[in-house]
Amino acid sequence: MISFATIVKAGSVLQLQPMTLRRFLLLLVAFSLPLGAWSEPLSPHDVKALLDRIRAKRTAAPQVQADFNEEKTVHLMNKPISSSGRVWFAAPDKFRREAKGSAPSITVSDGQQLWIYYPKFKSAEHYSLGRHSPLDAGIAALTAALNLENVENSYHITTSKADNGYILQLVPRNPSLKRLLKTFTIEMNNDLQVERTEMLQPNGDHIVTVYSNESRAPISPETFEFTPPPGTNITTPLGR
Repeated sequence: MISFATIVKAGSVLQLQPMTLRRFLLLLVAFSLPLGAWSEPLSPHDVKALLDRIRAKRTAAPQVQADFNEEKTVHLMNKPISSSGRVWFAAPDKFRREAKGSAPSITVSDGQQLWIYYPKFKSAEHYSLGRHSPLDAGIAALTAALNLENVENSYHITTSKADNGYILQLVPRNPSLKRLLKTFTIEMNNDLQVERTEMLQPNGDHIVTVYSNESRAPISPETFEFTPPPGTNITTPLGR
């Protein structure tokens, strides 16, 4: 993922190198218009019931993979940045994201470490996760649409019923997430598949991601492993 990486640390913001993490962290999830102009707000009881249904589906099939198309509007650039690729996720915290196009990248996490590999430059970044890592908030933002486990602990949630599904709007509760995003909107169809997400960042940057071809077939564990190819230049921007 290219773009300016911003990682939130307790009380400070670390500005990492260009072509690192920000685009990756503030991704997620569309080749269609929003689910519908008409929507009806759900009561708190109905919101809880919907989240329970979503979690039951995730519990029954904790792995998901899908194609994505993404467009990011950056306030410092004249034209949006577009990318496409495929994403894999296994609850609670394993994922892989392969972006194609003029700036291809592969992002892989096994829940304990994160790799971002740039094939064109034969370079990779390595990050350790957990232990109050400054990346934890970004990982939470990344996996929110795919996981939604205990999402109420991290976000204020309002939900509406649209003609073709549901619209969930998430507003961060804690300061670390507030530095990464202002609002995060998830659009699901009636089968509770994520079709589109829209993310607004505090600086005005805007990311729309659309999913298609979702599958909940089992995913090989090797999907969430990564070994840098021989000759790869490896850096550790956070020093570990």
